[in-house]
Amino acid sequence: MSTNSLDKRPTRELLALFAHVLEELRSRGAVRSSNNPVADYAESLVARALCLTLLPRSNTGCDARDSEGKRYEIKSRRITRHNGSTQLSVIRGLDLCHFDYLVGVLFNEDFSVQRGCLVPHDVVTRLATYRKHINGWIFFLQPALWNESGVRDVTQVLTEAQDSQAS
Repeated sequence: MSTNSLDKRPTRELLALFAHVLEELRSRGAVRSSNNPVADYAESLVARALCLTLLPRSNTGCDARDSEGKRYEIKSRRITRHNGSTQLSVIRGLDLCHFDYLVGVLFNEDFSVQRGCLVPHDVVTRLATYRKHINGWIFFLQPALWNESGVRDVTQVLTEAQDSQAS
């Protein structure tokens, strides 16, 4: 496939192609992980879906803000046939309250949205586990999380934003 033919393809189609490429690279032993570029794509998708403004990458513990100034940390995980874990990347400085809400997104292997939720900081604080050896908190997007008081399911709005993205 010529790279010229890629410039007209929708972003979601390119991400699905990338998933296939990662699988081949994994089978060849060229990569050990299947998780990049999950974080960057999640941030872009969430910002578009929830009408947030992304902050500069150097911002500590907060990826975006809404029009009212609320702060959002965006975390995601791509579920693959090799790894079904819903553990997000380490949350640092949770006790410093860098964000008001955590937006958690689970992607299927082909980068389609599986589930997404908006989690208030106090719920994250209550459910996250501190790990001294990594100097941070771990947090899982387990199914029961969607039933927690204050947690909002944003799966539909994320899916709609993903489906409406032309490029």
